[in-house]
Amino acid sequence: MCLVPDHELLSMMEIGKLRIVDFSEQGLTPNGYDLRVAEVRLATTDVTQKEGTATIPPQSMFYISTIERVELPDDVAAQLWTRTSWIRKGLLVGLGKVDAGFHGTLTFMGFNASSLPVEIPIGSRFVQIVFEYMHSPVDMTYEKRSGNYQGQKGITLCPGNKP
Repeated sequence: MCLVPDHELLSMMEIGKLRIVDFSEQGLTPNGYDLRVAEVRLATTDVTQKEGTATIPPQSMFYISTIERVELPDDVAAQLWTRTSWIRKGLLVGLGKVDAGFHGTLTFMGFNASSLPVEIPIGSRFVQIVFEYMHSPVDMTYEKRSGNYQGQKGITLCPGNKP
């Protein structure tokens, strides 16, 4: 696998091979794209904040969903990385791979490991998505393998009420 640089990412989007819906030029990085916060929910409540600034209390778990919807082709996967500015504030975020063929917004779980509240403005850049070319297209895309979160929009904890 090799990483997709900024100019190739833009070319792939231009020809429709890869899509980032609600793309913002400010989110483009040399080797990826910074995804922005659409909504935040503390794990202890069912209230989802979609505007303003969310305050994460110390030692609290929370969920974030992205503004952007990504649509990966069958020969591109992606990695997710927390932006270091959030790590420096004490936020730890559970991230992983985005499978080839995935379409949807992304949901992350975070934890404020600091002893202070952390404010997260809605719309702020939160994680970087780094795209990777695969040696060849997959036999079965994410949608065909499991697809549990295919097409998700907003904070999705258990798709279709599955545990």
